[in-house]
Amino acid sequence: MATLRLGDIAPDFEAETTLGKIHFHEWLGDSWGVLFSHPADFTPVCTTELGTVANYYPEFVKRNTKVIALSVDGLESHLKWIKDIEEVQNVTLQYPIIADENKEVANLYDMIHPNANETFTVRSVFIIGPDKKIKLILTYPASTGRNFDELLRVIDSLQLTSNYSVATPANWKDGQDVVISPAIKDEDIPSKFPKGFERIKYYLRMTPQPNK
Repeated sequence: MATLRLGDIAPDFEAETTLGKIHFHEWLGDSWGVLFSHPADFTPVCTTELGTVANYYPEFVKRNTKVIALSVDGLESHLKWIKDIEEVQNVTLQYPIIADENKEVANLYDMIHPNANETFTVRSVFIIGPDKKIKLILTYPASTGRNFDELLRVIDSLQLTSNYSVATPANWKDGQDVVISPAIKDEDIPSKFPKGFERIKYYLRMTPQPNK
């Protein structure tokens, strides 16, 4: 099993989901994607996570981002779990959950870590670009729920930096100043960043977010 790294093409697969059969790359189309796994159905922390994503669903849509969950249980179990999620979180799930009983997708994405648990998937997150390349990988322990505000922040950063020669500084949020790429010379900044810039060090130059 190969280890996936940033910049690798996200493995393609066909799978049954709670919203029908999908061919992953085809399902993604020209969208960004978030694939996130769960150790098993009817787990408490994951129940809160799936409900949170349902609440945040419009924010993902706004960012042209599709979300899809995975658990190594079957379709019937997923459908029963969804009823619980919708009841306790007061939501409607608008996105699919992959049924991965044979662990085919979990193994493709290296989601089973024997040192953590030999049978359950760890809580993995993959953000995938429209080019089908992996842009972010996060792995959480079973005891810690994921921060979906952070995932939205990362998507904002990835989408911004894919279109402009900038990077986002620590704790950056959409709308704040960004870092100009070191590859851009000072004399070229006015044509690329007409809002102006602050030269803090020769390697650290800040400019207002260019697409705001």
